[in-house]
Amino acid sequence: MKPAAGKAGRKGNLRLRLAGTAAALLCGLSLVLPARAEGVGGLSSLSAVLYEPESGQVLYEKDAHSPRPMASTTKLMTALLAVESCPPETEITVTAEAVQVEGSALGLRAGDRITMEDLVMGLLLESGNDAANVIAYTVAGGIPAFAELMNARAAEIGMEDTTFVTPSGLDEGEHSSSAYDMALLAAEVLENETLAAVCATKTAVIRFGNPPREVTVSNHNKLLHLYPYAIGMKTGFTKKSGRCLVSAARKDGVTLIAVTLNGGDYWNDHIALYNYGFTQAESLALTAPELPALAIAGGQADSVALQTPAPPAKTLLAGEKERLRTAIELPRFLIAPVTPGQEVGYVRYFAGDRELCCLPITAAASVEERPVAGYWERLWDHWRELLLGFLRI
Repeated sequence: MKPAAGKAGRKGNLRLRLAGTAAALLCGLSLVLPARAEGVGGLSSLSAVLYEPESGQVLYEKDAHSPRPMASTTKLMTALLAVESCPPETEITVTAEAVQVEGSALGLRAGDRITMEDLVMGLLLESGNDAANVIAYTVAGGIPAFAELMNARAAEIGMEDTTFVTPSGLDEGEHSSSAYDMALLAAEVLENETLAAVCATKTAVIRFGNPPREVTVSNHNKLLHLYPYAIGMKTGFTKKSGRCLVSAARKDGVTLIAVTLNGGDYWNDHIALYNYGFTQAESLALTAPELPALAIAGGQADSVALQTPAPPAKTLLAGEKERLRTAIELPRFLIAPVTPGQEVGYVRYFAGDRELCCLPITAAASVEERPVAGYWERLWDHWRELLLGFLRI
């Protein structure tokens, strides 16, 4: 009986060891994998991403890299190319070829005149497919050539899961993107002040026609009304894509981007993502470091005071506040003359291994060269500088 009991005991110990190993593996995985559904709740969308653009970190993901049709969220890229290619006051005459498109429309007709500024407003608020085509013909002379520009710009942004075919987002060929790629695009659009303002606009009055007339356009993004911190960006829907939404929100200095593709209740999906995300990030004003005086060789003063700009507020993710550190990079000494504002080094701010920002360190005053001295005085200064240099080693 004793041997049998020992064998059973060994099996029990083995099971415990295996369970412990599995638990350790799961704990290790939880440190490196993005947040799962338990941090957000069940989402109706097949793909989702919550992205913090300042750090480039994903706070939550669900099937984030699968290419899917993204419908009219495509128009974020169309708008980006439009404002990067044409001044806003550029007046465009609409051609018949450009407005031969189905789906949602701004109501443009051949011969209408409209500025690029109003065209982009109509594109993003009313989601006009006709506006998208007019931009494509204006910027590149046609849709295939414009699609090439879209894909080239996507490559610059780092959108590796994306193929653009149409400027409007209508389904054609391999036209698709991933939730993660659309978050990268949204971050790029937010960097453009003109587009960021348009995406946050609820209603606007634009002018187009022949002669031009005033038309009121309204934003289809209901999140601007449903969620107090929403600041844009674009909805999309086709039968193939399902409901798509790219949005952004800002709260207490923190900006987050949410993307859902092929969703059902996508408004509540995004609110759930933001409710989770704003518990995982905070904006913190960094503290300026105390800077030492820097030694001067050959100057009328032995040292010069240093200064650096006030550090900005930066977004910190969960657990990063405890790992803040600064690194001051300075030479051992300067050689006179030194001028006020002369850049002499850098102060770098880190949260763990992530660099938050780098600020220049400059001289706060001028230091003139020491007047030419006699032989013995120059010899003494020479040995003095050698001794100072040795002491600094």
